[in-house]
Amino acid sequence: MTAPEPAPTSIDTSRPHPARVYDWWLGGKDNYPVDEELARRILAVDGTVLRGARANRRFMQRAVRTVAESGTRQFLDIGTGIPTEPNLHQVAQGVAAESKVVYADNDPIVLRHAEALLRGTEEGSTAYVHADVRDVDTLLARAAETLDFKEPVSLSLVALTHYLDDDPDGDDVYGLLRRYVDALAPGSHLILSQVTPDLSPEAIEQAAANFRRSGTPFHPRGLPEFYRFFDGLELLGPGVIPVSGWRPEPVDVAVQAEGIVPVYGGVARKL
Repeated sequence: MTAPEPAPTSIDTSRPHPARVYDWWLGGKDNYPVDEELARRILAVDGTVLRGARANRRFMQRAVRTVAESGTRQFLDIGTGIPTEPNLHQVAQGVAAESKVVYADNDPIVLRHAEALLRGTEEGSTAYVHADVRDVDTLLARAAETLDFKEPVSLSLVALTHYLDDDPDGDDVYGLLRRYVDALAPGSHLILSQVTPDLSPEAIEQAAANFRRSGTPFHPRGLPEFYRFFDGLELLGPGVIPVSGWRPEPVDVAVQAEGIVPVYGGVARKL
């Protein structure tokens, strides 16, 4: 296990942070009044958000289990968020105890919880990198202290890409994804989920407007835009689909019966 970095001495609580808003939706306690305020405002205009947050979390667990069962033993999770059990390393190491997991996030709150992220198996290893997804070179270099990028790696960006724009002079989310995928060995996997306006356009636009007013960029994407993330990769069945329908277990079928989940998910393999 790799020890986490020292936590920053102060945390900006004047603006909400996506990881802490998401934590509130999941029923967590690691958020501030500014995060709860935004979470409640979005919930008031988008009644799917709690269902979507839970469904997205379960999608991550099923996707990681699927990839681990295919033989992958290395995992890089970017945009980790505040720990919620079962976390990614618990799922991966539950399949194969020797799995190596690296978490990466830029939120100081997540850094404070890094010790919980590192409680893996004795046979495997877990590490935490405090870095921004946009700093590709630094993030990959530090992840390489634990992972061997000459061997397959599962790269996950779950509910992260909708906070990044596609402007080549801005975040350049497609360019970012391409740089990460280019660093992966053949046989690696990409796990993604992303909010979409396709299934509930008015509610999602109001939710996006609330995020933007709070100072948090938000970029819902339609099906063609989401598919573009997987260019050059081989999608696993059932392809791109709302997260509650991706290889669902009984609890996910029940969620589907509750109503729509406007979040697309997909898993693809690098050939």
